[in-house]
Amino acid sequence: MASLTLQSVSKTYDNGVEAVKSVDVFVADGEFVVLVGPSGCGKTTILRMVAGLEDITDGEVLLDGKIVTDSSPRERDVAMVFQNYALYPHLSVQQNIAFSLSMRHVPKAEQERRVREAAALLGLSDLLSSKPRQLSGGQRQRVAMGRALVREPAVFLMDEPLSNLDARLRVQMRTEVAQIQRRLAVATLYVTHDQTEAMTMGDRVAVMRDGVLQQIAPPRQIYDTPANVFVAAFMGSPSMNLFTAEVDPGAEALQLGAQRLAISDRQRATRPELASYAGRELIVGIRPEHLSIGGEDVSAADQSTLQGDVQLVEELGNELLVHFSGDMKVAHDQPLTSDDESEPAGEITSGIGVARVDPRLQVARGERVTLTVDTERLHFFDPQTGQSLAAATPATAGTTN
Repeated sequence: MASLTLQSVSKTYDNGVEAVKSVDVFVADGEFVVLVGPSGCGKTTILRMVAGLEDITDGEVLLDGKIVTDSSPRERDVAMVFQNYALYPHLSVQQNIAFSLSMRHVPKAEQERRVREAAALLGLSDLLSSKPRQLSGGQRQRVAMGRALVREPAVFLMDEPLSNLDARLRVQMRTEVAQIQRRLAVATLYVTHDQTEAMTMGDRVAVMRDGVLQQIAPPRQIYDTPANVFVAAFMGSPSMNLFTAEVDPGAEALQLGAQRLAISDRQRATRPELASYAGRELIVGIRPEHLSIGGEDVSAADQSTLQGDVQLVEELGNELLVHFSGDMKVAHDQPLTSDDESEPAGEITSGIGVARVDPRLQVARGERVTLTVDTERLHFFDPQTGQSLAAATPATAGTTN
């Protein structure tokens, strides 16, 4: 087994396009790291560079501490599972799984042993004589995984392996893939554009945008403390509500259009940087689950509430998604940097927010509602850079000089 290290890896094509920009990622032995981001963000290019299928412009790739940047794909102890399965239609399941072993002239008895073990692990033992056309999508994906497993590689690379499956099978297969990876304890770099896959499968998640690594951290940390506006909006379904707000002179409240929202004492204490935004604008983020539709004791004058007009109600069985409009301004997709610091980053429009609420709630389109905000769970971002005003980390108890 081995670890995988990417050190300042970059890729620039001949036409000048920078697909990947100085990315640093470490995957420990046995760790499952997921690269996630929208189409065209460079995540598959990274995988191909690790596999040796794409030349690296700058930086180094190391397997277990050994530089393999200039090694051929054959010389790298990695196995890749592709999005389209890449099975040979004229070969049986057994022959497909054993193909790479045959090409390496592994003895027949060893081939059969590895194929049997992989088939048993993947639930394919009864299908070894079948052809790919006789298999379901999930079974074909298992065969593709089996072909990678029998190589007994140091590192697994997976390029959106579940994207061709229907929604129900995708949920089942992501559980199976994660369980198999943990059983084998092989370092794995997994690429997806699906943030739900990333959150449920990865030990750590690396969020990409435009070839730049935005944040890498455990899933809960990514969700609870996003590094910037892009990560905040991309990770989570529905997305985080992002509003433009003006901080009052005492940094005790936010003005969202005509509505006022208090900043809690704890927020001010843990985010001293908020004081520097007094009298200025910032971006405030509210997760949909941190909004509730108030009961009889909630007043519209309460400074932990917002007023909104219901535009759409989505009934999902276990929850309601209530889409609302108001006079607050919505901040859309702020870039991470702004060439001109005098101009706010991102388009500001009159927009709509969403609340995730109890499914028993009776809410109708067109209704005016009071939304109670969990003001302890607000997120704050700089409108120019998009960077988070992260909470200060308390000093470690018992630290001595």
